[in-house]
Amino acid sequence: MSMADPSGSRTFGLFASCMFAMFAMFGMFADSAAIADEGLRPRVPNILVAIADDWSFGHAGAYGCPWVRTPAFDRVAREGILFQNAYTPNAKCAPSRACLLTGRNSWQLDAACNHICFFPERFATYVDSLRSHGYFAGATAKGWGPGVANDASGAPRAMTGSMHNARKAKPPSSGIANNDYAANFREFLDAAPTDRPWCFWYGALEPHRGYEYQSGIRKGGKKPQDIPRVPAYWPDNETVRTDMLDYAFEVEHFDEHLGRMLAILEERGQLANTLVVVTSDHGMPFPRVKGQAYDASNHVPLAVRWPEGIREPGRRVVEFVSLIDLAPTFLDVAGISSSESGMQPITGRSLRDLFAEPIGSDSPPDPARDHVLIGKERHDVGRPADQGYPIRGIVQGDWLYLRNYEPDRWPACNPETGYLNCDGGPTKTEVLTLRRTGTDVESWRRCFGKRVAEELYHLKQDPDCLVDLSTDPRFASRKVELASRMIGELTEQLDPRMDGRGGVFEAFPYANEETRGFYERYLRGEKVRAGWVSPTDFEPGPIVP
Repeated sequence: MSMADPSGSRTFGLFASCMFAMFAMFGMFADSAAIADEGLRPRVPNILVAIADDWSFGHAGAYGCPWVRTPAFDRVAREGILFQNAYTPNAKCAPSRACLLTGRNSWQLDAACNHICFFPERFATYVDSLRSHGYFAGATAKGWGPGVANDASGAPRAMTGSMHNARKAKPPSSGIANNDYAANFREFLDAAPTDRPWCFWYGALEPHRGYEYQSGIRKGGKKPQDIPRVPAYWPDNETVRTDMLDYAFEVEHFDEHLGRMLAILEERGQLANTLVVVTSDHGMPFPRVKGQAYDASNHVPLAVRWPEGIREPGRRVVEFVSLIDLAPTFLDVAGISSSESGMQPITGRSLRDLFAEPIGSDSPPDPARDHVLIGKERHDVGRPADQGYPIRGIVQGDWLYLRNYEPDRWPACNPETGYLNCDGGPTKTEVLTLRRTGTDVESWRRCFGKRVAEELYHLKQDPDCLVDLSTDPRFASRKVELASRMIGELTEQLDPRMDGRGGVFEAFPYANEETRGFYERYLRGEKVRAGWVSPTDFEPGPIVP
């Protein structure tokens, strides 16, 4: 056959194409350990993000927690990496998820810094970028939200992919949604093209409130004494411990569906090349945690599994990482550069360097990973003129520094309008009742009382953040150092609060017209619906701090 023969060239090309396809197919099933050992770049992975709704750091077996059973999360940690210092920039559902999806801190997201906002159309998500580069994208249950996210034509945006919610199942308790998350994931996989990678967002509705009271005890087989320690800002009694166990029961429901998803991937031979990320949007829906900025508010669980891309699985990573690091990680593993992403400039950093770090590395710690920034603006309404409670903070090593920009305001919203930035539940009711009876005013003060302009805590010695060291002269230089670093980085990130334009966040309208202007409407006698708190949460009148 002559090389100049056109038909011969076509024959040779067909032969070469077949051989290439055969080798490519062989490569698809290559042993992942061999790939890692030889230092070859892993294949473009599928991506499964499992995000719980209101799950606190430490509440998993992998973290040594005896009263929350999480075998699926523990498996991801054991076969991948467990992060000890992962934080969300903003401890409320919508802004936290906006940060994760865009790779930007909440003060860089205009209206999306706020809870229940109109999401700015100009901010693309990592899902948008992956989809534009060939990924098949889907989600189940809670994606970004609550709020309104429309495209330029006014149509709703698929922020986390096309929704798969058809499959339902009888929930184990009345507080748990009837979504069969794992079955919906299976249907997504059935629809996924075999020649394209996929990304899926498992957005559980648990352990968000409300809970079926005593479900953890009656249905989960738990006992109040299983909990070794109740945070010192709550009263330690049977009501609070029961509430904590009901929360644990819902975390376990989230984990059970995660386990089923891992099994589905294993059955289909897709687990080895799926990057599995398991985390939460912020801390538990209890007073002083969700919606605030203490360590329990922003510190979240995080475990990542990817056999073809993680060296030395089973590691615990102590470097500080943020949820804004996930979007650039996903782009990185998909081979999409920032210039190709179609996204606004990303602040987060890919975690690929931590995936590759072997056990026993003698390299010095990365100074950029010794801290994270946190903060908030407006969450739920319930203050005059729908005002927020602006905070910025930095967690560095064992230290937490917070700057409260409006300390004259109530952190969890006004008492006479039900402390709306704290979900209703037995623990909240208990704290409020004990103050009203004069039995325990201190727990109320810690959970709902007004704060000073600056706060400083040593987290190792004071994990509950109860001993404010901001006025202690022994730590004056530490406070100045942390404040300076925080302000410097926020200035570089063009945070409007750093140049006196913080009011822009309060000018963005609250997206829910039914509760917009809540404070003024409620005080006029209008029956404004606030279904996320209990009717007894409302004080009969203003409280003098």
